[in-house]
Amino acid sequence: MVTYTHDYVNGVKVELTAEQIKAYEDRDKAWEANKSNRDLRRIKELRLEKLKETDWWVLRGNMTDAQTQYRQKLRDIPANHTDENAYNLLLARNDAGQLTHSIWSKPWVK
Repeated sequence: MVTYTHDYVNGVKVELTAEQIKAYEDRDKAWEANKSNRDLRRIKELRLEKLKETDWWVLRGNMTDAQTQYRQKLRDIPANHTDENAYNLLLARNDAGQLTHSIWSKPWVK
């Protein structure tokens, strides 16, 4: 955790009061406590992107079983992945910035 001692007001470094320090620390604790909600919101955004990317499969009218299962797995993410560890796995990325969890991998399209 960050240790707060000073701030800048109009470009001038000023020492923080105990009350100001506590306010900064409380803000940081609230931010950290909300991490799971932020992660879940990001996962839902990613899921919606993936569903939108594959909507044409549905509109085409002849989805394969693998495509149907892929879309169902995406819809089931919030029910099947419910804790911080699961969220971390879902949001993990490789060095190239690509999501690494298998749930994000689309089945081969013919």
